[in-house]
Amino acid sequence: MNAVPPAEGALVLTLPGWQGSGPGHWQTLWEARHGDLRVEQHDWMQPRRGDWLARLDEVLLSLPPARPVLLAAHSLGCIQAAAWAAHSRLTGRVRGALLVAPGDVEREDLRHALPGWAPVVRQRLPFRAILAASRDDPYCSFDKARTLADAWGADLRDMGAHGHLNADSGLGEWPAGRALLHELQGSD
Repeated sequence: MNAVPPAEGALVLTLPGWQGSGPGHWQTLWEARHGDLRVEQHDWMQPRRGDWLARLDEVLLSLPPARPVLLAAHSLGCIQAAAWAAHSRLTGRVRGALLVAPGDVEREDLRHALPGWAPVVRQRLPFRAILAASRDDPYCSFDKARTLADAWGADLRDMGAHGHLNADSGLGEWPAGRALLHELQGSD
């Protein structure tokens, strides 16, 4: 299989969601195949928004300042990226973001499971973004994904009916997602 390379010189940072991304998740597979770097969190099970935002800043500060970055976020990682972009002084380091299957943390059941994450930041992102959403995501309706894409200024991509676009969706290395990331690399 021919892999789509990231932007020349750009580093892809993966932002997993709640509970992290397991061995069969496309983020984990991308890290192994393409050398993408996971932003590791101290607590994947009881995520604290402030801790997750600070950790992304820490990782960016540890990288060479001239190296551009692409974000590849999944689920709660999308909500993290939007909240981080509204407050960080490091957003200029990010060339673009692939936001996949955002979790609807404003929904009653998820609000209780993930306290402190609602309301979702609805500020336009300061970098180009593509939001990939599934028609049958159990954690976010397609209409809600469209609302978030509009608020963030992201291009919405309809991925059909593939659940939460995770390992359970059977995506493997998810070449269609990598192609979306490739689109972002040409957005200078």
